Amino acid sequence: MLKKIRAFLTRISHRPPRDYSKLSRTAVIIYLAFIPTAIVYLIARLSPDFADFFNRYISQPLRILYAKLTNLLPFSFAEALLLLLPVMLGLLLYHAIKHRTKSRRTTLIYIAELISIAGVFLIIFIWNFGVGYYTAPLDDENKLNLDRTEVSAEELYETALVLVENVNTEARNMTYRYDGFSVMPYSLSEMNQRLLEAYEDFCMEYDFMDTFRSRVKPVMLSEPMSYTHITGVYSYFTGEANLNVVFPDYSLPYTAAHELAHQRGIARENEANFIAFLVCIRSDDAYLRYSGYLNLYEYVASALYRADPELYSDARSRLSAPVQQELRAYSDFFEKYRDSTVSEVSGAINNSYLQMQGTEGTRSYGLVVDLAVAYYKERATVPQ
Repeated sequence: MLKKIRAFLTRISHRPPRDYSKLSRTAVIIYLAFIPTAIVYLIARLSPDFADFFNRYISQPLRILYAKLTNLLPFSFAEALLLLLPVMLGLLLYHAIKHRTKSRRTTLIYIAELISIAGVFLIIFIWNFGVGYYTAPLDDENKLNLDRTEVSAEELYETALVLVENVNTEARNMTYRYDGFSVMPYSLSEMNQRLLEAYEDFCMEYDFMDTFRSRVKPVMLSEPMSYTHITGVYSYFTGEANLNVVFPDYSLPYTAAHELAHQRGIARENEANFIAFLVCIRSDDAYLRYSGYLNLYEYVASALYRADPELYSDARSRLSAPVQQELRAYSDFFEKYRDSTVSEVSGAINNSYLQMQGTEGTRSYGLVVDLAVAYYKERATVPQ
C-alpha cells in the first residue's frame, strides 16, 4: 500500500507543468456541451409540448438530485457560495497575475476558460430550470383548465370579495401580537412539513406536476436581503428553495410555497404565485390557508386599486379589524426597506432576467390576478 502511495506521489511530483497556451480539456468539454444545450433551448422555445415533456422528465430528476444533495447541509449552500464569491474571485485574480499574463495568448486563453466557467451556470440553468419558461401555460386544458380572459374592474372586485370572506374566516383562528402581526404557531420546519403534505395532496389531483420531500432553507443574511425586496429565491444551480425569514409570519408560508413551486418546475412567477395559493388553501392547517388567502388578496387588491380606487376601498373596508391591522403593520414594517438603492438595482436585474425568459418582467408577479379571477369565476359565489 505504501509503495502505491509513493508511486502516486512520484507521478504527481514529476507531472509536466500545465501548458497555459492551450485551452484546458475541461473548458473544451464545456464548450461542446453548449451544442446540445442550445438545441434543447431552441426546440423548447418552439414547442410547448416538448418543453413540458423535458421539464418534467429530464429537468425534474435533475432538480430532485440537486435538492437531495444540498438537503444534507443544514444551511443554504447557495448563500455560502455567494459569501465565498469574493475569496474565489481573489484566487482567480491571483492565478491570473501569476500564470496568465506572460503573453497575450495565455491571457486570451484564460479569459476563454473563465467564460466556460460562467457557461456552466447557463448550461445548468437550461437543463434544470430554464425550459420551464416555455411550457404550456398553467390555465391550459391539460393543467388547471381555466378560462383566462381580460379582467375587468368588476371582476377584480368580485374576486377580492371572495378572498376577503375567506381571509376573515381564517382570521378568527389566528393569534395576533401587540404590534398587529399574526403569529405562526409552529417552527419553520413544521411549516415546511405541512406545505409538503399540501403539495402531495395537490399533485394527487393534478398530474402535470410531481412533488418530493425537500425543505425551504432560511437565509442567514435575511436582514441585508430585505433591502433588495427579495422575500425568497430558488437557486437552480444548487436546487435549494431559500426563504427570507425577516418578513412577517403571514408571508412566510406563501413565499415558501412559491419557492417550492419553482423547485418543482413552475418557472413563471405568476404561475408560481398561483400554485402557492392553491397549495396553501388546500392545507388542513388554518395558518397556511390564512397566508394563502391574504397574500393573494394583496395582489388582487393592488390591481383593483389601479383599476377602480372606490371599489378597492369598499373591498378593503370589509376586511376584519385584525386583518386590516396586520396589513397596516406590514406597511410600517416595510417602510424601513422601501426606498433603497439596492432594491432598485436588484429589481432592474430581476426585471431584465425575467424579460429575457419571454415574460413581462417583474410585472409578471402581479399577473397572478388573471388566474385568480378565472379560478373564482368558476368556483366561488360572491358574498353580498
